[in-house]
Amino acid sequence: MINTIAKLGAFNVWANETLLRRFDSSVAAGKEAPQPALRIFSHLINAQAIWIARLTGTNSPVKVWQEHDLAGLHHWHKQTSEHLRQLCETTDEAELTRHIQYTNSQGDAFDSQVSDILTHAVMHASYHRGQVATKMREGGLEPINSDFITYCREMSGQVQPQL
Repeated sequence: MINTIAKLGAFNVWANETLLRRFDSSVAAGKEAPQPALRIFSHLINAQAIWIARLTGTNSPVKVWQEHDLAGLHHWHKQTSEHLRQLCETTDEAELTRHIQYTNSQGDAFDSQVSDILTHAVMHASYHRGQVATKMREGGLEPINSDFITYCREMSGQVQPQL
């Protein structure tokens, strides 16, 4: 049986890395990464850290809308994307059905199932990568295609990796 949550976790790493490579290549070509795009990408990465903290019962090292420069985004991506992928890949049935209680950034209390949280974390990131693409285009940069099917095509060798 295909472990969809594991595949989504790997997709999330790929999409974040592909986006960071695009930012890096743009900067190398003398084009600034648009601040609005970096702000939204910061939020995406911060949310990963926050969900990981909730899942592991630890304190988040970042705030929801804390902003990072490109070097900071690389740092926090390394700290969070792979960790989230590992959680998606190694979580067993008992863990997937476990519920956790947490408080969001507004102080509201919730109870959520781990499988829902892992799915949400990847979907949340995809939503915001779409916003990053819009801000990149508005800032004069060509965005990446971060669609899930593009990831699948790239992994199967049907298309070449994006810069």
